[in-house]
Amino acid sequence: MTSPAMTSPAMTSPAMTSTPVIRLHPDDSVLIARATLLPGVEVAEGVVTSDRIPAGHKVAIRPIAVGEPIRRYGQIIGFATAPIVPGQHIHTHNCGMGDFARDYAFGMDAKPTPNFDLPATFEGIRRADGRVATRNYIGLLTSVNCSAHVASLVADVFKRNPFSGHDPLADYPNVDGVVALTHKTGCGMTQDEPLTLLRRTLGGYARHANFAAVVVLGLGCEINQIGGLMQEQKLAGRLRELQIQEIGGTRKTTEAGIAFVKEALQDANRVTRETVPASELTVALQCGGSDGYSGISANPALGAASDLLVRHGGTVILSETPETYGAEHLLTRRAVSREVGEKLVALMRWWEDYTRREGAEMNANPSPGNKAGGLTTILEKSLGAMAKAGSTNLVDVVNYAEAVTRKGFVFMDTPGYDPVAATGQVAGGANMVCFTTGRGSVFGCKPAPSIKLATNSPMYRRMEDDMDINCGTILDGEESVQQCGQRIFDLMLRVASGERTKSESFDFGGAEFAPWVLGATM
Repeated sequence: MTSPAMTSPAMTSPAMTSTPVIRLHPDDSVLIARATLLPGVEVAEGVVTSDRIPAGHKVAIRPIAVGEPIRRYGQIIGFATAPIVPGQHIHTHNCGMGDFARDYAFGMDAKPTPNFDLPATFEGIRRADGRVATRNYIGLLTSVNCSAHVASLVADVFKRNPFSGHDPLADYPNVDGVVALTHKTGCGMTQDEPLTLLRRTLGGYARHANFAAVVVLGLGCEINQIGGLMQEQKLAGRLRELQIQEIGGTRKTTEAGIAFVKEALQDANRVTRETVPASELTVALQCGGSDGYSGISANPALGAASDLLVRHGGTVILSETPETYGAEHLLTRRAVSREVGEKLVALMRWWEDYTRREGAEMNANPSPGNKAGGLTTILEKSLGAMAKAGSTNLVDVVNYAEAVTRKGFVFMDTPGYDPVAATGQVAGGANMVCFTTGRGSVFGCKPAPSIKLATNSPMYRRMEDDMDINCGTILDGEESVQQCGQRIFDLMLRVASGERTKSESFDFGGAEFAPWVLGATM
């Protein structure tokens, strides 16, 4: 596999010196604490902390009146809900949401993306239909929760144990595993959008290049009938179906499932890897357990890697619509057309209406862990999260679990909850996941391998068994955003070629299958 040196335009890196704070933009009214600051620490000329400022949190560097915007990254992250003086801690006690006009300026910043003359390559698995896989799994899907246990019984027969070393697939070294992807729905649901969404998700997994073979297990009387699933998603000839009621119960269906897997293992093990261009990579961009450093280190570094992949002809998928809210105007400016930009804005209006209808609000998104890590509002979280997508043009906007067909930077509508979002991205064709975290999320998403990126060095050292790359080196002044992005891109190529990630070493990725559930459960 090859990876040419990074030649993309330099991204702005935060000033990483021995100072106790990080300044991100000249227009900002806040600085970010590099470590916990006690009262009395000088953070800027004439500005001394008056409060304890936790690591990753914000300290004011100028007076801010009630109702005045508070800026980070040069953008509005909230409004003062109380008078703020220089040196004061800024967080949920004095910063809140507010409405402000956003200039969508559709396509204003779109520009041609230059491609590399010598594309990078990796060792992939070329399927008979020409698609390229990064992994080689056998999948057990379920039409309904009522067949979930039987699917798990089948998969457990072939389950590797990362701690005991027990490996029932030792005779099949080219097979990455047998995985049951179960869910909690499939019946007691309306037969319109909720059923369509579930079927689109299952169809995307059934067709996924990283599956050598797939069987779908059903009970027999559920709303999500396997026949309807196969017809709607055009899956005839792509998968085997097993119906518990038709076959005669749990034991007989489990035995039939085991027989299917044993048969499929023979063919699946015959695959070989070959050199393919990096354009065959479609990478899902995720962040979870974010902190105040996510938008400074790991997310921009992943953005630099995303730019590299797009310049090599590949595809990246940004999602989590609620975690783009308030920053969408920075993406519409990069849209290749007004139509693409307006599709993103329409999604934001849908989410505003959805949360209002459910008695919630968009600013409910930052979790307790996000807030403990220094993120105050959804506006602040969104501005950091969107950095994962780099700087190339927004070429398409797709619905949840829809097939991604355009090369380049694509946006997919998903909730902000990581397992649900990643499930949609993989259903759309992502054959790899890159996941940034500041608090320390543990995650996998079979059949796609997941690379975990730590935002800060203390967490990386504490959870090194789960983290693949430490992006805290940016904060520590050891490398630039571009250099870290190059490391991420190089690891993408190695993982796509078969190198196992930390989450794979613990067999993560089956339980995290979580299709988006809409509508009433009846």
